[in-house]
Amino acid sequence: MKGKKGKESGPTVVNYDGKQFVAKENSENGEVSSATVFQYKQEGRILTGTYSGGEILTGTLIGLVDDQGHLRFRYNHVNVDYEIRGGECYSIPEQLADGRIRLHEKWKWNDDSKSEGTSIVEEILR
Repeated sequence: MKGKKGKESGPTVVNYDGKQFVAKENSENGEVSSATVFQYKQEGRILTGTYSGGEILTGTLIGLVDDQGHLRFRYNHVNVDYEIRGGECYSIPEQLADGRIRLHEKWKWNDDSKSEGTSIVEEILR
């Protein structure tokens, strides 16, 4: 299926639909921790998700999956201080020996700080 600009919107190399992830590493200026669980949904190339846990009361994300399974998305959440925070993230997948997906992420806050960071999240097997 093609979108308005003629780009394919069909299957991608990695399917994130129904997968859950947890943070393994994060930069000091990030709010995500090993207590934060991400739940992803994917339809075609569109990625959506929710996340919560640790310093995050509730969060959402929306973005795109490219041909190689790379993710580009925006995120927004409410933290334990009742602040609304958001930013953008670019993630590169790695297939682990046990079949799980590890995402290597580069992100940036879109608030006044404009600070950047990196994180690693890994798929949780259910």
